[in-house]
Amino acid sequence: MPYQQNIHVSFKYPVHFTQGIFTRTSKTLPNAVGKKHRCLFYIDRNVHKHHPHVKPFVEKKYKTKCFITLGGEAIKNDIQGIQRIGQHIKDAKLDRHGAIVIIGGGAVLDAIGFAASITHRGMRQIRIPTTVLSQNDSGVGVKTGVNAYQSKNFFGTFAPPSVVINDANFLTTLHKRDWIGGCAEAFKVAIIKDLPFLNWLDRNATKIVNRDLAPMKTLVKRCAVLHLDHIREGGDPFETGSSRPLDFGHWSAHKLEMLTDNTLRHGEAVAIGVALDLVIAGNLNLISSDQLEFTLNAMQKFTLPLYHPLLETPQLLHGIQEFREHIGGELCLTFPNPLGQKTELNKLTTPTIKKAIKQLKSLVT
Repeated sequence: MPYQQNIHVSFKYPVHFTQGIFTRTSKTLPNAVGKKHRCLFYIDRNVHKHHPHVKPFVEKKYKTKCFITLGGEAIKNDIQGIQRIGQHIKDAKLDRHGAIVIIGGGAVLDAIGFAASITHRGMRQIRIPTTVLSQNDSGVGVKTGVNAYQSKNFFGTFAPPSVVINDANFLTTLHKRDWIGGCAEAFKVAIIKDLPFLNWLDRNATKIVNRDLAPMKTLVKRCAVLHLDHIREGGDPFETGSSRPLDFGHWSAHKLEMLTDNTLRHGEAVAIGVALDLVIAGNLNLISSDQLEFTLNAMQKFTLPLYHPLLETPQLLHGIQEFREHIGGELCLTFPNPLGQKTELNKLTTPTIKKAIKQLKSLVT
């Protein structure tokens, strides 16, 4: 008879929603780093370009180095970069109680976080997300990852951060594509979890498109909280099963990113993937025609892209198989049923997908 071993590990991490952390009076980041342990900083080169004061500020205050990194999917495609980060940590003589402070978008958080998670069998990560997408979704979660073999996040770990600090000041300098693209994740989670939030998105579309920071802060926080609540209460924070509710619309989105060589940004790809799965949901009578029209119109108010010609390529259908492999065996796709609630399907036929692609093209182009 085997000796049964059961290990229960608790993870706790605060998520701050604030502004102006890189000032002498702010205590949020100093409290996160702590006084006893050393740290290294990494900053997305795109962030450094728009916020050049951050690097000299942290190097002076924390007496450490702040490395400027690649941004976007380029860093997730740079496998050799993981070794360079390891060398930085070794050269700085940081032990596993030291902190890696990561300032950047979701791709930078993913890649640097992955390096930190496999160094000394896991180092503390302090995440400072700088985009809408990373503040409302990826930056508050428990995953890291880098791309390999033409597959998104082929290498990765589950590594909860020690602290997440969302500073709204970083959102003010975003390119329009990143300001808008990150809103796709808000639609994604609202469609399957929170109908009042979906209605709120529709009502506030014009303000957000016009770069009103106040409603954007509300969007970011509500979206982040919905993600955090699911991770905590969903019963499978490290995704040992096949259910991936927070990946609604992602099976085609991930494939589109790869097919476009990442010229289509993640949020934009998610918007298209969500739109496609909404049409499929309509055809399967999971949502009504009125609900489909309302949601697509709301997304169009945000000027989110809802169609791409590469949806019509045969390679897109490979995304279903790749998604199944990524989640571990059984295909499990989340769909709204109805809006604000979800169901899961274990099969999606090629004719169903092709029909929806054709319909989506006629609806939004």
